[in-house]
Amino acid sequence: MKRLLMLGAALLALAACEESPMGPVDVHTASGLTEQSLPPPTAFDPRAFAWSTAPGPDILVGVLRYRRYGLPYGCAGEDVLLIPDVPWSRRRMIILYGAASSAAVPVSIVRARTPSAPSGDYARFVRRTTCDADGRFTFQDLPDGGWFVVTVAKPPDPAGDSVAITRRVELHGGTRSITLS
Repeated sequence: MKRLLMLGAALLALAACEESPMGPVDVHTASGLTEQSLPPPTAFDPRAFAWSTAPGPDILVGVLRYRRYGLPYGCAGEDVLLIPDVPWSRRRMIILYGAASSAAVPVSIVRARTPSAPSGDYARFVRRTTCDADGRFTFQDLPDGGWFVVTVAKPPDPAGDSVAITRRVELHGGTRSITLS
């Protein structure tokens, strides 16, 4: 009987963790994150980002293939950001997207989660490119390390909600291909 109760509790816990196709709705409730469960706050330190400014041998080639309810979303003309993975930016990704590995969250929710505090000189370390008409993008001359890729996926119906898509990638000497889905 005890095993049956434990199995039932485990199934309920799994069902409670299920996310909608749009990702978590509230960083503090749906994803289960609290201020205590976030990585500890760190002051913005440009020295932590220094490694990301050096040219390197890596190339990141990506494509957006995000679908919601069977409908394809696109990113033509949208910025694609490449953000160095350091403790400061990792915490920011968790706050904004509810995860540091990958997420798909409505843009309106990401905006609502955006901290009002200044983000230091963070923008100077973010690399940018643009999605082409086929949802493809490329970053070149990257140093080895961890990076967060972020873009906005637009629905086929202009009245629909855009979705912020993010994924963490690790680069080590060469070309890496990713699909954001």
